[in-house]
Amino acid sequence: MKPTPFVHADFLLENEWARRLYHGYAEGLPIIDYHCHLPPAQIAADHRYRNITELWLGGDHYKWRAMRTNGVPERYCTGDATDREKFAKWAATMPCLLRNPLYHWTHLELARYFDIHDLLSPATEEAIWSACNTRLTEAGSTARGFMLRSKVVLVCTTDDPCDDLRHHRAVAAERSFPVKVLPTWRPDKGMAVENHAVFNTWVDRLAEAAGMEIKTFDEYLEALRRRQKAFHEAGCRLSDHGLETVYAEDYTQAGVAADFRAIRDGRPLDLAAQLRFKSAMLVEFGRLDHEFGWTQQYHLGALRNNNSRRFSMLGPDTGFDSIGDFEVARPLSRLLDRLDREDRLPRTILYNLNPRDNELMVTMCGNFQDGSVAGKIQHGSGWWFLDQKDGMERQIESLSQLGLLSRFVGMLTDSRSFISYPRHEYFRRILCNLLGRDMTAGLIPADEELVGAMVKDICYRNAARFFGFPLPVEPE
Repeated sequence: MKPTPFVHADFLLENEWARRLYHGYAEGLPIIDYHCHLPPAQIAADHRYRNITELWLGGDHYKWRAMRTNGVPERYCTGDATDREKFAKWAATMPCLLRNPLYHWTHLELARYFDIHDLLSPATEEAIWSACNTRLTEAGSTARGFMLRSKVVLVCTTDDPCDDLRHHRAVAAERSFPVKVLPTWRPDKGMAVENHAVFNTWVDRLAEAAGMEIKTFDEYLEALRRRQKAFHEAGCRLSDHGLETVYAEDYTQAGVAADFRAIRDGRPLDLAAQLRFKSAMLVEFGRLDHEFGWTQQYHLGALRNNNSRRFSMLGPDTGFDSIGDFEVARPLSRLLDRLDREDRLPRTILYNLNPRDNELMVTMCGNFQDGSVAGKIQHGSGWWFLDQKDGMERQIESLSQLGLLSRFVGMLTDSRSFISYPRHEYFRRILCNLLGRDMTAGLIPADEELVGAMVKDICYRNAARFFGFPLPVEPE
């Protein structure tokens, strides 16, 4: 008898209820990937990859981090080694990744996109290298092809306010490609005044993009509004902020306007003024999101670029970030409360990177639900270091105990890779397994229709409703 492959039909599904929920309700649903870092240029060009190394290892700091930990020199991660050599080092790392989520993701991707069910190792890497590269020459093994194969119906990329969005427009103009590719407003550089020279350069770019001069704070806000209107017209419905923590210092409009003039005059701000400016901008960004009817996202808690030597060599997003330890509750409460007092608090998703903050975030969400939208303030899915089995289960448990899991808008990839969509499958299997476990234990009713409807809501329908995307709530 042929042995069952590691990734099989009932992977992660521990009982009959879990299997029925997944195969009957979750498995066939399309994917709404409302937060990712896919490069829009590659979607517009329908990029084809030269080999599996470019597709798998190019830009993937998760893998680079694991390889370094396994003693792999940098030249095989980000350096000048050949693609073939880099793949061999990744394959040699794989047997050391047991119990790491990369082991699951890697074999899910091999199975789903290459129909390969052998375990990646030094013994199999030659055959897998050859088989993957052969498949990459076939029709449909392109950026768009991978999206279509994964039943993706919509993705939201992550974009700077100065971006011209030409790639998004090009994709939208092609009626033959059914996947909606929408921008997300990421204005982090618009509050990064700790380096006034870099900030001024960015403001100059914003002025050019908005078609106006920016000398005063009021002009700065008007330029941002113009660019946000352009994003809205391109289909954007979400903003995103990547912050260590929320800023919520007291400030006055006159004081912030004076600080902005100082920056434009080339004078740096002291730390207190920087914090006031950042605090003011988070309020202004929230007001704009409310004006346009958007959802704002806060990704909080990453301590970035810890290795200064590697940062000077390789730059950001290369695998030297970690979970941080910041004050979260007080400033977050103050920011949300200020917007709520003005009746300008938009729909909001809160993501934490430190797992200690799960319950904090869920209870903070409960403080600002107002009955206008189901699940208006959301606790986001397990993110970055937490988008693995344990992290997802903890997030689901916290939300279940202290909020409404049934109103959760579900999973996202947060990825730069076109073959990361099995992370949605991974989440769906974990969700169905937890619910199936509860049904078996009698903790929730053994009512397949009742629980199955919640599975469909979390995996697709809630997101289709919540964000206002041009999608059917009931997929075909």
